[in-house]
Amino acid sequence: MDTITSEEFRAHPGVEDWTPGAAGAVAHFRTGNFATGAQLFAAIAELAEEADHHPDVDIRYASVRVTLMTHSAGGLTAKDAELAARISDAARELDIPVERAT
Repeated sequence: MDTITSEEFRAHPGVEDWTPGAAGAVAHFRTGNFATGAQLFAAIAELAEEADHHPDVDIRYASVRVTLMTHSAGGLTAKDAELAARISDAARELDIPVERAT
């Protein structure tokens, strides 16, 4: 699978919540509480299984951080951008805002 650049990742529709870089693409979602974070994780797990592509997920009391990278390709791929967009859609459906980096 071919890698894509950060610019190519950013050009994919629906990935505005994500920050691509050398270590993958990262998004932080402000869940407000652990139960909401667990709901988001459940949605991410389902999407990851469907895509057969599994992100790193860090669940904290009030937030969830997700990192996507195609380890077998050594960087970001179109598969990461597609899953990122689907994860962002799931967060919006759960009314969970993204926490933008400043």
